[in-house]
Amino acid sequence: MQPDFQTAVLLVIDVQQALNHPRWGKRNNPNAEANIAKLLAEWRRKKRRVIHIHHLNPKQESLFDGNGFEVKPEAAPLSEEPVLTKNVNSAFIGTDLRQRLDAMNATRLVLVGMTTDHCVSTTARMAGNFGYETYVVSDATATFERTGVRGQHYSAEEMHETALVSIVTTVELS
Repeated sequence: MQPDFQTAVLLVIDVQQALNHPRWGKRNNPNAEANIAKLLAEWRRKKRRVIHIHHLNPKQESLFDGNGFEVKPEAAPLSEEPVLTKNVNSAFIGTDLRQRLDAMNATRLVLVGMTTDHCVSTTARMAGNFGYETYVVSDATATFERTGVRGQHYSAEEMHETALVSIVTTVELS
């Protein structure tokens, strides 16, 4: 049985230009932004609630400053949609996200964005810990390849899938 998403809040996490930088390496799911745009358009058409989360890191070596802070066009917020800025993985730390969700009487969250194994995963876990029924849309998230501490290579798809199996609930858009 598919959950009722009529009252769910869509969290759009870190869909920013910084994640286009080649420094990240190979990425999975090249359609993530297009899928985010489709879901966002549907959410707006049905007048459902949306909150945007943007990452800002003012450290000189960070990609999430200046032009990198800019939002990708597929996830550009509308003027009436709240935008929260964070500087750690979780959208709950250093923001008023929980207070906003509680003020909305939100009980169900749907998460999309970047990256599956960092900010999306961390936010999903904390949301679950706070008691929200939390869903991550697998084909509206993406991540990058990684190298382990002993030099082992993990493809972007392996990182994505491993993160998804560790998250509370995952659904697919298509």
